[in-house]
Amino acid sequence: MEIFADAEFWVLVAFVVAIAYLVRKATPPITGALDSRAAKIKAELDEAQRLREEAQRLLAEYQRKQRDALSEAEAIIAHARAEAERAGERAARDLEALLERRHRLAMERITLEEQKAVAQVRNAAVDIAIAATRQMLAQELGAERRSALIDQAIAALPQALH
Repeated sequence: MEIFADAEFWVLVAFVVAIAYLVRKATPPITGALDSRAAKIKAELDEAQRLREEAQRLLAEYQRKQRDALSEAEAIIAHARAEAERAGERAARDLEALLERRHRLAMERITLEEQKAVAQVRNAAVDIAIAATRQMLAQELGAERRSALIDQAIAALPQALH
């Protein structure tokens, strides 16, 4: 009975009761805050995954366009060379001046087509680099800035594809 008369015992009891009360009252808001934060993080991860998949799809599309452009350039070059050979054969039957003039025209066409093909490949490479840069920036920027950049990129996409 001497323990109930001791002031330290009652201070301990009051302290335990106060701690229990605080734990009971503080637990739901803390767990709610943690749950909402977890949901927000999950949503951000889902959005990041979606953006990553979209970026990969765009990258694959640009790589396909680049391959198509290279194939088309090779076909154009092959066609231009075939034209140059036919023009050379016709020119061999004609006068020497006609041969020289047609050969020069064919070589100019080949050079022009090669320049066009190189320009198309360069443009496709620039588009791929831009898409990769956008993806990298999207991963490193905050949510507000990322949303603004995504909106800008979506608005500029039709112009970039044409």
